[in-house]
This record gives sequence, C-alpha cells and structure tokens, in this order.
Amino acid sequence: MNGKKVAVVMGSDSDLPVMKDAVKFLEEMGVGCEVHISSAHRVPHKTAFIAEKAEEKGIEVIIAGAGGAAHLPGVIAAFTHLPVIGVPIKTSTLSGIDSLYSIVQMPPGIPVATVSINGAKNAGILAAEILALKYPEVKEKLIRFRKEMADQVEAKDRRLQELGAAKYLEEMK
Repeated sequence: MNGKKVAVVMGSDSDLPVMKDAVKFLEEMGVGCEVHISSAHRVPHKTAFIAEKAEEKGIEVIIAGAGGAAHLPGVIAAFTHLPVIGVPIKTSTLSGIDSLYSIVQMPPGIPVATVSINGAKNAGILAAEILALKYPEVKEKLIRFRKEMADQVEAKDRRLQELGAAKYLEEMK
C-alpha cells in the first residue's frame, strides 16, 4: 500500500498522549498516516481545509480526537464524505463524558463512528478494518493481530489453571 491512507487529527497537543496509540497501531499494520493538530474552534478554516483536501491526498479514513465540547470530529465529517472516527478525550471536568456526548450526538446525515473515551487504539483498529476491505495486506495483518490476542488469552488461562487463582494473583503483583 503506497502513501498515507489515514489522517489523525487532534484538537490540541495535549491530546497526543492518547492519539499516539492510533498512530502506533496503524504503523504496526503498515498503514501510513499523517498527523495534525487543528482546533475546530480556534482554526476552523484549517480544519475544513484538512478535511476537504484529505481525499485528494489519498487519505481514505480520518480519525479525530477531541475533548470537552469535542466538535472536531463532527466538523471534519461535515467537510468530507470519507469515514470519520471520533475519539472522545478524557477531560478533568467530566472525565470525558462531555467529549463522548459531543461526538456521538451527530445529526442525521453527518455520521461519526465513535470509540470509547481515550480509545485511540480502537480507532486505529477500526480504521485498519475499513482499509482491509480494499487492501489484502492490511487484512492479513489484522487476522494475525487477532490471533495473537487470542493466543495470549489462552496462555493466561493455561497459567491460571496450573497455578490457581491465589497464586496467579500473587504473580500479577
């Protein structure tokens, strides 16, 4: 797969510690991405420009993370027909519930897929799943990723059966 296929946009650099998980996962899947800071409220023209030019640049999915009023994913969705995945960022005031409500309450016709509060990794996974419909190499990596997760759970269960709950818990400390 050539070029950057996902744009990761956040409203502030304070969102980067969360949003880096999407970027990291996409890189692990071999999916190129571009990363931007663009506030829907402070630089609305820049935000619109990023959304409007994304497809011309080869972007196929946009991940947008924001906290508080969290209008960024919705504003981006209003300026593109590409799939937009919103990541509500945890806030100190309302623990991200405000962000979640802002993102999931989009009006009919302008959808934003929304993951959990601080769920940037899941946003990266969802973006990869969307791309996997078109790119077999991404699909193969996702299948491997899921198998590795399942194998880890099975290994933990085998260890639990060997040790019993009390000793397993002791080892977790």
